[in-house]
Amino acid sequence: MTAMTTDAEVRSDPSTAHLLGRLAAVEERVRVLVARRRSDDPQPDDPFRGLYLSDEAVDRLLAGPGVQPLSEAVTARTRDVEAAADAAEAAGARLRLRWLARTFALEPLDVELLLVALACEVDTRFEQLFGYLNDDVTRRRPSAGVALALCGVPLASAAGRARLEHGPLVEGGLLVVEDADRPLPSRPLRVPDRVVGHLLGDDSPDPAVLGVLADVPDVAWGDPARVVTALTSGARLVYLRESPTGSGRVLAVRALRAAGRAAVVADGPAVAASADPETAAGLVAREAMLVDGGVVLGDVEALTERRPALRRLLASRAPVLVVGATTWDPAWSEWPPVVVDVPASTVAERTDLWTRSLGADLDTTATTAPFRLRPEQVARAAQAARQQATLDGALTEEHVRVGARGENGTALERLARRVDPAVGWDDLVLPTPVLTSLHEIATRARFREQVLGDWRMRPGGGRGHGVGALFAGDSGTGKTMSAEVVAHELGLDLYVVDLATVVDKYIGETEKNLERIFAGAAGVNAVLLFDEADAVFGRRSEVKDAHDRYANIESAYLLQRMETFDGLVVLATNLRANIDEAFIRRLDVVVDFPLPDAGQRLALWDRCLGRRVPRADDVDLAFCADTFELAGGAIRSAAVTAAYLAAADGGTVAMRHVVTAVHREYRKLGRLTLESEFGRYWDLLV
Repeated sequence: MTAMTTDAEVRSDPSTAHLLGRLAAVEERVRVLVARRRSDDPQPDDPFRGLYLSDEAVDRLLAGPGVQPLSEAVTARTRDVEAAADAAEAAGARLRLRWLARTFALEPLDVELLLVALACEVDTRFEQLFGYLNDDVTRRRPSAGVALALCGVPLASAAGRARLEHGPLVEGGLLVVEDADRPLPSRPLRVPDRVVGHLLGDDSPDPAVLGVLADVPDVAWGDPARVVTALTSGARLVYLRESPTGSGRVLAVRALRAAGRAAVVADGPAVAASADPETAAGLVAREAMLVDGGVVLGDVEALTERRPALRRLLASRAPVLVVGATTWDPAWSEWPPVVVDVPASTVAERTDLWTRSLGADLDTTATTAPFRLRPEQVARAAQAARQQATLDGALTEEHVRVGARGENGTALERLARRVDPAVGWDDLVLPTPVLTSLHEIATRARFREQVLGDWRMRPGGGRGHGVGALFAGDSGTGKTMSAEVVAHELGLDLYVVDLATVVDKYIGETEKNLERIFAGAAGVNAVLLFDEADAVFGRRSEVKDAHDRYANIESAYLLQRMETFDGLVVLATNLRANIDEAFIRRLDVVVDFPLPDAGQRLALWDRCLGRRVPRADDVDLAFCADTFELAGGAIRSAAVTAAYLAAADGGTVAMRHVVTAVHREYRKLGRLTLESEFGRYWDLLV
């Protein structure tokens, strides 16, 4: 119904007409009860009634007649309304009040109590009437005592009180009994706005629940047949255990739709982070019931520390499809679930999803291969790529990479430093064998899903689909830059682990920090670089004291964690001999970085000075390359120093600036600066 719906149109709707007819019967009951109260009210015109008790009022209370049965006229009116409702349903009409009663297993008394509480939401006259019946004009909702009296139920009825304490109305979130510190008879009853809207024909979700709901793109992936079979067979709880590139949420949503139900997708971390997780869980369960759907709970592990909220959600009368990566814990629910293993998506399936989602004639097979994404992530990444392309006019592979990287979480950024790769193969000056090994790392990362996933070349043992490499060599030989080049080639971010956030003097804390890093990296498509890796990946030693024992435990933990890691990790060290051989065995590629020879040093000098910096004619880079045996990092540092000196001296790099920069680099490295080594340029030193 729109905002412009007329009163006649409202009443012509069979569902609304049925509701209003039942509320008219409630009005008759209110009239009868008001008449009874007024008939024995000793001071009906007292302006201060409700603020004090007179002697006459006390006497009337002591001689109270109790609850009287409903009149036959009221009962007959209800029968007439229900007879008309029978005819409407027979003609195919959907009556929301009746549907609600069947869905939530409401008894006739529950329906009557709900209608009493609903009356003041539909007709403002009831606010004043309930104020009179409550003997307090400030309390404009029906109290539990008034509601029971209008239903002809005495307060001493245990069954009647139970309906308001823990009956289906309260458990289902259809009725709220407020002011728990009051005695039950004086507690006000309230129907939540979402329930009122539903009964009147509005199916908009409760704003209070929107913050914990997730949107799952409509992705044609996977076969939901097994889940559909479980739902149609009456299963109330299904657990979908998903793999890193599969999607339990996509299968769950598709299965519910195939079974003729709506899907209410709740985000586990959002529910856990809400102000009141248990209330949020109840709202999600109620929403699923109101839309005749099922609950899809993603990332259930986030709720394992919020056990009351999890159990309330899993106890919903609606079907609940739980998605997680771990084994089902029987403590989560009294009901055993139907367990369905969600398969991993294949390279071909993801490629097809990329093609269909991008909707452009662009071959992205090589571009998207390094990214391990779930099907719904592919759909979102493709949408982000299309939006990014609107800024440049045409969709390119770089837009696709940006969209894919946009699916990375932020957990790793709190534990490692993110580097946006800005260098490529042309920036590297390395021997051919080293470059070949780096290309092999990129090849392994690009095709690991095909080789390790589709072809199952690393079966059993719980081994991950990760790629590990060791970069060993002296400081400044290009290890960190090479990791950045590999990340750039694959279109991935580079995360450099800060050892200060990892190593801890307290026993066991280093392992916890490392686990947080590996767990964060598992959900991120990136290259993870451990610089100075020998500090944490060191050799195990003979146990002579407790320190040796715990150091070996740390190494053993890392050995196991590296075995199951699914990402791309690079260990960089200046001391290869200090790395435990067991780590070496588990690595895919080991790259030794030698110091550059004269020809490589010449190329390094030329590239480090670049083409934007003006050079004087006396700059003799061949002399620098032949004479000064420096690593690439030292050459880059000297080139930057020369540029600073030139900027302060006219803006052109001259030989005096270069040799002065080398002289300062020598002093920084603790090396002797001999006049014979600088030769004819010794006098140029500043």
